[in-house]
Formats: sequence, structure tokens, C-alpha cells
Amino acid sequence: MGKNRSTPRLAKQNQFLPYRKSNRKAAMLGVAAAILLGVTVYVALGRSTGPEAVSQPAVEVLPAGKDVRLPASLFADGRAHFYRYTTSIGRDIRVFVMRSSDGVIRAAFDACDVCYRERKGYYQAGDTMICVNCGRAFHSKDINVITGGCNPAPVQRTIDGTEVLLKASDLDLGAVYF
Repeated sequence: MGKNRSTPRLAKQNQFLPYRKSNRKAAMLGVAAAILLGVTVYVALGRSTGPEAVSQPAVEVLPAGKDVRLPASLFADGRAHFYRYTTSIGRDIRVFVMRSSDGVIRAAFDACDVCYRERKGYYQAGDTMICVNCGRAFHSKDINVITGGCNPAPVQRTIDGTEVLLKASDLDLGAVYF
């Protein structure tokens, strides 16, 4: 008796068994395709839009261990100009110089008190400098004014007629960030 009751049930289940197997295969292929697509999109978009993917601007090399004089006219474009400088103790540092929207020529180390260990620096977006590591934005008018935290660490600079003077002793102070 027990055998007869389960036989129609088993027969009915066996009737749909081939469909279950093919549905499982299709589902597994769908899941695998979705994962592959997700990873591809993550890699493609993640690398091209994240702050770590920002291309670093051209960096000019300054004379090592000496005061640096740069023509003020270089900064009329409002863009941050990045420089590499070798300190008197032989450490390479990076600085940027720019004319902010209020017309003042400003200079800062390409590092801050918080994120400097990551050695990523800043990039420019319009009239702001953005920390590549944490993404915080700093208006150009605040450079050399607001200090500490993730603000660009200021570099003392002097406008001497038509030149921007960066003293070697002031540039040497940046060694702690690099």
C-alpha cells in the first residue's frame, strides 16, 4: 500500500527532473556570467573614476639644494604647477605653485599632515585642490591660509617683482612629508 501511494508521486517528480537539471545549469551559468560582468564593470569603472586613478600632472625638476626663482607669469593660467625638489639632505619632495582665483600666488607641499604617508598628493579640479587619498577638496584661496589637517601644507614664498622666490630652507621643511 505504501508503495502505491509514493509511486505516482515519484513518477510525477521524475517527469520534471530533466527540466530541473537544465534549469540548474542555466541558473549557474547566469550567476557565473553576472559575477564576471560585475567584476569587469568594477575593474573598468573603478580604476578610471576613483581618486587613485587620477593621472599625476607633469612635474618639473627644480635645482637641488638652492633657492628657486620662478617667473610669476607662469602662474597666470590659474593651474597648479607641480615641481620636484631635492632637499639639502637628499630627500625628494614635491610642491605645487598656483595663482588662486583671488590673484594671489600660493605654494604648498604636495602633501598634508594627515594623508602624507600615502604619498598621493593633490590634483586640481577647477579652483580647488583635491586630496587624492581622501577626496577632500580645498579652495585655492585657502592654500597658505588654512593649515593643518588635510589642507595642503604651506610653503613660504615671496613675490619679488616678477618672480616667485622659494627659499631652500623653506623647501627643506617639506622633508618630513616625504
